[in-house]
Amino acid sequence: MASTYLTRTNAQAATNVDKATISFWLKRTRLGTEESVFGAYSSDANRLKFRFRSDNKFDFEVGVGGSWYSLITNRRFIDTNSWYHFVISYDSTQAAASDRTKIYINGVLETSYATSNYVPQNQDFYFTKNGLGITIGDNYQGGSHQNYFDGLLSHFVCVDGQALDATTFGQTDSDTGEWKWKGVSGVTYGNNGFYLLKDVANVTDYSGNNNNFTAGGGGMTLTQDNPSNNFPTMKSPGWSDHAHSYGGNRVVTSGTNYRYSVATMGVHKGKWYWEAKFQAVSDYAIMGISGDTGGQSNSTGHILGAGLYHYSVVYNTVGGNGHKYNNAGNSPTNTPGAFMGGFSAGDILTFALDCDNNTLKIGANGQWANGSGSTNQTFANTTAITIADPTLVPSGYYFPACGDYSGSSSTIEFNFGNGFFGNTAIASAGTNASNLGLFEYDVPADYKAICSKGLNT
Repeated sequence: MASTYLTRTNAQAATNVDKATISFWLKRTRLGTEESVFGAYSSDANRLKFRFRSDNKFDFEVGVGGSWYSLITNRRFIDTNSWYHFVISYDSTQAAASDRTKIYINGVLETSYATSNYVPQNQDFYFTKNGLGITIGDNYQGGSHQNYFDGLLSHFVCVDGQALDATTFGQTDSDTGEWKWKGVSGVTYGNNGFYLLKDVANVTDYSGNNNNFTAGGGGMTLTQDNPSNNFPTMKSPGWSDHAHSYGGNRVVTSGTNYRYSVATMGVHKGKWYWEAKFQAVSDYAIMGISGDTGGQSNSTGHILGAGLYHYSVVYNTVGGNGHKYNNAGNSPTNTPGAFMGGFSAGDILTFALDCDNNTLKIGANGQWANGSGSTNQTFANTTAITIADPTLVPSGYYFPACGDYSGSSSTIEFNFGNGFFGNTAIASAGTNASNLGLFEYDVPADYKAICSKGLNT
C-alpha cells in the first residue's frame, strides 16, 4: 500500500464493546521497519493498533489512559513469498487473562510471546466504539498518519460483538495441508463490522452494513496476487542494498557494483512469461535470470555470470545496445555482444523462459529481439539465448532477476501477472492463454505466469 491508507469513522453504537474479531490476509514485502496494519483511535493515550515492529515481530497493543497492554510474538515474520492469515479474537469478559485476546496465525493459536501483558477484564475494544476513527495500512498518532504498511492485504473482515476463532474464516486443505481461505458464509458482522475484499474504486464494505472506507495518501492498486493465487515479489539475496516497494515489485538498484534482486519464486521446468518496466534506467542496467540466490560477491558469481553460477542476461550499455552475457555449462563462457536495442525509461521488457528446451527469449515494447541489436521480430522468429540446464545451476532453479554495475542505479517495476507496474495498472491486457494473471502484451502460446496456480498445473 506504500503511503496509502484506508480510513473511516464509526457512526453507530457498538453491538458489544467487549467482544470483537478481526481477520485479514497479508503479504509482507518490506522487512526491518515498523509497519502498522490496523488501528482505532480515540486519542494518543486511548487507542488500539496492530503492527510489525522493526525486529519483524507482530505486536497487538491497546492503550488505556496512557497505560499500554501488549502481546508481542517471539516469532519473526520474515517470509516475503507467502500470505499470512491473522485472526485476532477479543473477549475481555473472560476471567482468565490469556483468554481475553487470542491471536491465530494460519489457523494456529499463538502461544509463545516475548511480551504478554493482557488487557484488564471488561476493557472496551476501541475498534467498535461509536465515533472512533479507524485506519487500515498505517498508524494515526500525534495528528498524522505514519508507519505505512507497504505490502498486500486481502479479505479484511471485522466482526462487532463476537469473539470467533480462525476456523470461521479458514480451513486446512486436505490435499496440501495448507491453510486456505474458506469464505464468510454465515458470518454476522454487528453494527460496526465490515468486509473489504478487492475494491479499488470505493473501498466498498461487502458485509451489507455500508461501512465503507476512504482511501488516503495515494491510490490503491488492485492486484491479482491473493491468498488463492500467490505471485512472486522481488528480494535482494545476502544484502539489503536494493530498495523494494509497491508490494515488493518495484526495485531501485543500488550504486554498489554487482548487487542484484531475484524473484521469490523460481522455476526448473515448463515455460514461463513475465514483464518488467523501467521507470529510470542506467547505462549499466541488467535484466534476465539468475540461477543463484546466495548473494555472491563480484568475484564469484554476480549477476554478470562470472564463475560457475550460470546467468543469462541482457545489459544496457552507453552505446545504446542491449548486450548478451550468457554463462552456460560448467565453465565461464561469457559471450558479450549486441543482442537487442538499448533500454530507455518507459520501456517494458518481456521475458519468455523455456526450461524444457533451455532457452530465454527477450523482447521490448511488444517486439522480440532478433539477436543483432534490435527488437523487430515476432515471437516465432525471435533469437533465443541458450541457457544452462536448470539442474546445473546452484539452486536448481532459475529466478527472474535484475541488477546494475559500474556504480549505477535503475528503477524497475515487475509484472508477474499481478496486472500492474508499481502502482499503475497495465494500459491494456494482452492475450493470456493460461488465464493466470494480467499482462501488458500477448503471452506466447503455452507460456504461463509464475504463480502458485501456474506452478501447480
